[in-house]
Amino acid sequence: MRYLGWTLLVVVLLLGGAAGGIVALNLRGEDPLPEHAEAFNATPQQVERGRYLALAGNCAGCHTTRGGQPYAGGLPIETPFGTVYSSNLTPDEKSGIGSWSSAHFWRAMHNGRSKDGRLLYPAFPYPNFTQVTREDSDAIYAYLRSVPPAPVPNLAHRLRFPYDTQAALAVWRALSFKPESFVANAGKPAEWNRGAYLVGGLGHCIACHGPRDSLGATQTQLGLSGGLIAVENWYAPSLADPHEAGVADWPTAEVVALLKSGIAPRGSVMGPMADVVFRSTQYLSEADLAAMASYLKDLPGAPAPAPSASVRPATSVRRDAGTMVRGAKIYDQRCAYCHGDQGQGVPGAFPPLAGNRAVNMAQTANLIQVIAHGGYLPSTEGNPRPYGMPPFGHLLDAADVAAVLTFIRGSWGNDSPPVTQLDTMRR
Repeated sequence: MRYLGWTLLVVVLLLGGAAGGIVALNLRGEDPLPEHAEAFNATPQQVERGRYLALAGNCAGCHTTRGGQPYAGGLPIETPFGTVYSSNLTPDEKSGIGSWSSAHFWRAMHNGRSKDGRLLYPAFPYPNFTQVTREDSDAIYAYLRSVPPAPVPNLAHRLRFPYDTQAALAVWRALSFKPESFVANAGKPAEWNRGAYLVGGLGHCIACHGPRDSLGATQTQLGLSGGLIAVENWYAPSLADPHEAGVADWPTAEVVALLKSGIAPRGSVMGPMADVVFRSTQYLSEADLAAMASYLKDLPGAPAPAPSASVRPATSVRRDAGTMVRGAKIYDQRCAYCHGDQGQGVPGAFPPLAGNRAVNMAQTANLIQVIAHGGYLPSTEGNPRPYGMPPFGHLLDAADVAAVLTFIRGSWGNDSPPVTQLDTMRR
């Protein structure tokens, strides 16, 4: 009995120590709030800067429902752990942030903690917004205080146990989140550092373009090396790999054009990225877009894959002859009218499929999504009436989609591995 008692005591002490450690990790880098809220008198210039920064962060994209009042929240964000609903950011005293001080707002941005002390779920990308400066945080706060208040109550999240508990969130944060400030690279020019700040902070590009671990945390050590967007089943391609979405060899003007209008000579945007351009990057200044281009063009290239005897070179990819015949027939009936008999496309309208790196990527999720659900470029000032692709998911079954993609990826000089029915069933 005495041995059991000592064992229980040790267990209790260990659990207490672990709990204390988790609490301490969740408080690191967090300054105490002022005892009395300081007066916040925003200038028109600060409000306008905050409006611009809110666009850079695409805040309205998550905090506005279709047809709803801007920034009133309520948008469902599906995650592998359940649904998180965005919060009301209008200056409504009861439902929004009308009773928040600038310090409360800064703590949410930098530390991921709400006014009442609750830990925030990282569907709100504070793991990236933590890099935003206090000056920029105050400007966004000033702008949000200027929008019309909306008395729209916040909705309760619908998360599975134990992910719906603050305890589980505290453990996640202890393992996966640390507040930090942006530190300029002294060896790089000011333009590059501005781009790094926008891409890594407000732009939170790694939230989509970075791989995640089993707990949903971004694997920051892998950088912008590409990631599958959970639930949506779109793949955000690597921004470092020239075979995916790397732009190291692109002229700066082409990168700026892609972010500004959604189209460029070497590519265009669809899916979630089309929404980013539509709601966010098309409104950024040429200087900031050039800064982002400077940073993205300088990303370390993806390492070349190690040679392996089990991996056949691209020129020896084998395809089933029957599948190719079936795919060719579907292509002729459904695709050739826009994309051409030889996959050459139509300049300014429909992209070529021959030699298209988006077609030949190892990850085929986006191709399947576009065929099943359609694909549309954003409407922008530089491309106000974009061409789009209609959905074919109601006309083609899984075998059809696999066949036509296998044909496209194996024709006109394309020599990429076939697509299987199993691949298409994940759409």
